[in-house]
Amino acid sequence: MLADAPELSWFSPQHWREQDALTGSATGRGEAYFIVRPDGAHWVLRHYRRGGALARINQDRYLFTGVNRSRPVRELRLLAQLAAQRLPVPTPVAAHAIRRGPSYQADLITLEIPGSQTLADRLMERAIGPDRWQAIGSLIARFHRAGVWHADLNARNILMDDNAQFHLIDFDRARLRRNGSWRQANLARLRRSLDKFAAQVPNFAFAEADWHACLRGYTRGAG
Repeated sequence: MLADAPELSWFSPQHWREQDALTGSATGRGEAYFIVRPDGAHWVLRHYRRGGALARINQDRYLFTGVNRSRPVRELRLLAQLAAQRLPVPTPVAAHAIRRGPSYQADLITLEIPGSQTLADRLMERAIGPDRWQAIGSLIARFHRAGVWHADLNARNILMDDNAQFHLIDFDRARLRRNGSWRQANLARLRRSLDKFAAQVPNFAFAEADWHACLRGYTRGAG
């Protein structure tokens, strides 16, 4: 659902706040705003923000090397490509990169995945069964078969919708690669994320048996 002529106001949280269309927000490596448009469409507006130590001195500016190489345009194009392959990703709507001297700030709009919550949030509430863990493994295998390297595969970038189906989000810096050791590194990153939540959140519903179920699903789907 790529917009033909995006309006600059779409990328302003204040604009949507004034329209009483801003329904919520979330923070993480980016900053996301949840919007219900007058026509009933549900959008997610994400402002790109830096992570790590660099964020202390530079929160949201990136070196400008051309519009087509900007992070939101690259992510939007990748999402469109993956959606065309019927991979479960957010549907892209519009991208925005505004240049300020040698740097730029960026935003991306996608359709909201209805009734979804992050895997991390779900596991803070209750466990999911072995079949769902296998489905997560199969999901990751589908993306790996397509050559998709996800730069930040973690428990907050996997969504579970109201039909108990899984989706991947946040494809900033993701790219297509040939088969290689990055596949196992991707899985290891997810495992570290789950272990971190388990260490920090009381009663976080993740056990070794869950991970084995995830790996079984991945092995069956990896091809």
